[in-house]
Amino acid sequence: MTTDDITREAAAADERAALEQAVTEKVIASFADSTTDRFGRLMASLVRHLHAFARDVRLTEAEWEAAIRFLTDTGAICADKRQEFILLSDVLGLSMLTIGINSPPDRAVTESTVFGPFFVDGSPHISLGGTMSAGAAGRPCFVGGRITDEEGVPVAGARVEVWEADDDGLYDVQYEDDVTQARGHLFSDEKGGYRFWSIVPSPYPIPDDGPVGRLLRAANRSPMRPAHIHFMVSAPGFRTLITHIFVAGGPHLESDAVFAVKPGLIVEFAQQPPGRAPDTDVMATTWYRAEFDITLARAEA
Repeated sequence: MTTDDITREAAAADERAALEQAVTEKVIASFADSTTDRFGRLMASLVRHLHAFARDVRLTEAEWEAAIRFLTDTGAICADKRQEFILLSDVLGLSMLTIGINSPPDRAVTESTVFGPFFVDGSPHISLGGTMSAGAAGRPCFVGGRITDEEGVPVAGARVEVWEADDDGLYDVQYEDDVTQARGHLFSDEKGGYRFWSIVPSPYPIPDDGPVGRLLRAANRSPMRPAHIHFMVSAPGFRTLITHIFVAGGPHLESDAVFAVKPGLIVEFAQQPPGRAPDTDVMATTWYRAEFDITLARAEA
């Protein structure tokens, strides 16, 4: 290749880059008169980064078409009991990144993690010390702790929503019988205490029979999540906390498909012998106990 050839190729590459950048700038300019400054900023940044990605990987038309089909399939599989776009956000780490960006700066408060796709409004109310398992398969487990603010002051009357998978790794909404199991809500007492009976959670795969599953298989990634119980804790004057507790020593803690594990949320589920147990009759079999204290952040004024 001669010097002239190299010069011509460099000039052609510069011209192509200029034309590509002109497209990006024209699209960004189209959002200059957006109805709000925030919307305009979001869209300009989205276009800038999206176009930069396409240039970086030199996106082919076939790959663009495959991406459109993937997003179309993702929308098509969504239903009232399945949100594939949340699942996609989870496995790409976007959910956890957004949670981190919006988390309170105070490290004393309980850490947040992903919401997950299996929350359902209208869970049954359970009394303090009551059971939420409602017949779900699993080993009996007693969970309790205190809810306080950053100064250690008890938060009375906090609403504690809890839900989890059964021993087969399935949530109640994944069954077809419309039975509500392993979910409920309760309220903390005057000392901030909460407690309930449930079952020891089990590891399970995220739904992988759709587009997100295809993505994971293409990446040779596992769909497994470590065993956990979901919490959503709310109280007037405080930021709502969405978090999990994970079973210490369980599998998949280092390879959670949705990147949600944090060291401060790993809790010992200690095996207990048959005999006396809190808020219930004498247990004829072994049971488990988990203690999880919760610190809420004050809502911003």
